[in-house]
Amino acid sequence: MLKALFLTMLTLALVKSQDTEETITYTQCTDGYEWDPVRQQCKDIDECDIVQDACKGGMKCVNHYGGYLCLPKTAQIIVNNEQPQQETPAAEGVGAAANAAATSSTGTGGVAATGIAASGVVPGGGVVASAAVEVQTGRNNFVTRRNPADPQRIPTNPSHRIQCATGYEQSEHNVCQDIDECTAGTHNCRADQVCINLRGSFACQCPPGYQKRGEQCVDINECDASNQCAQQCYNILGSFICQCNQGYELSSDRLNCEDIDECRTSSYLCQYQCVNEPGKFSCMCPQGYQVVRGRTCQDINECETTNECREDEMCWNYHGGFRCYPRNPCQDPYVLTSENRCVCPVSNAMCRELPQSIVYKYMSIRSDRSVPSDIFQIQATTIYANTINTFRIKSGNENGEFYLRQTSPVSAMLVLVKSLSGPREYIVDLEMLTVNSIGTFRTSSVLRLTIIVGPFSF
Repeated sequence: MLKALFLTMLTLALVKSQDTEETITYTQCTDGYEWDPVRQQCKDIDECDIVQDACKGGMKCVNHYGGYLCLPKTAQIIVNNEQPQQETPAAEGVGAAANAAATSSTGTGGVAATGIAASGVVPGGGVVASAAVEVQTGRNNFVTRRNPADPQRIPTNPSHRIQCATGYEQSEHNVCQDIDECTAGTHNCRADQVCINLRGSFACQCPPGYQKRGEQCVDINECDASNQCAQQCYNILGSFICQCNQGYELSSDRLNCEDIDECRTSSYLCQYQCVNEPGKFSCMCPQGYQVVRGRTCQDINECETTNECREDEMCWNYHGGFRCYPRNPCQDPYVLTSENRCVCPVSNAMCRELPQSIVYKYMSIRSDRSVPSDIFQIQATTIYANTINTFRIKSGNENGEFYLRQTSPVSAMLVLVKSLSGPREYIVDLEMLTVNSIGTFRTSSVLRLTIIVGPFSF
């Protein structure tokens, strides 16, 4: 009678406990597990790591949930996703682990291994049922075991609830799992901040290039705080860029600046010579020239500035220099009648076979001038009636550099037909012969042209 009454009261107590939702907090774990105070849950003990010589006879140790297995070294473990053949109620698995013997078929020469079944408390404080681990080694030494961590193998007990730490929540398998506040949207980070999920919590951080000031993320002004640029720093959204002054280029590290050798980039920057300088370049001209507009060379007229000519000499400027010539170039029996004009008197018997007059002219041309090129025109100053004028090069054209082309009855053009290189001086006598139509009168005049070829083509 007393025994029946005791069973009835026990049955009513169990029914009442199933109808009322109960909150249980676990701080102790079953055999094969230990309490993790950080994660606030039970974690498996790796016996293969802490137990010396756990397996004998050349067997290898394989850690398992709540225990370990001793298997042949050639065995391979395959997780079987099929439903377990038997499950033990959760109440029966609390506090102790049930041993289960693994079986194998001997008809194919298989080897049977013995393992310890997993049961007890799931990491995180949940309660799981004991599940037998079936280990089979066949001809190819493949080992199959059931995974008690598979959700299909963990019978849940909805009538029991576990108490999780702040930032964790109970899963459907009665395990305390971290709450990802960033994914769930339950964080309080501002729109300009980035939510970083932490274990049991979260953090609000500013994106790269920003720093937190109060409750806001503001762009770091890197150019003022830590300017690493060698020359110019430009702040951009969340970062900065370096730029260089004119004449420099950014180096491979994107911070320093290297001088640009403009003289190597082009041979047309300067008319004569390019000189590279830090951040720039300059042009130089040879002696007798000056730089104009930064790049071109212009002849210096020394005759208008300073020269070394005497008083009885006249200064003649040419490209790149000057020369002094006598103010009275006339030689006996010629006499000076006007500037640069010498006349041989008719009264002098020596003048009968000589040109009546010699006019001295000077000109300058650049070196390597293109050819053919018209360079000088000769023209009669006195025109007589019923006369014929002819023109010729009397001397100074031994190498055929010049050609005299008559352009009218009273004029002719001197043509340069060969390129000349200087510095060099040429003296060319251009003669005009004048005769009357009946041949009773004949005279000649000479223009003595001094041509100075400059040393350069500019």
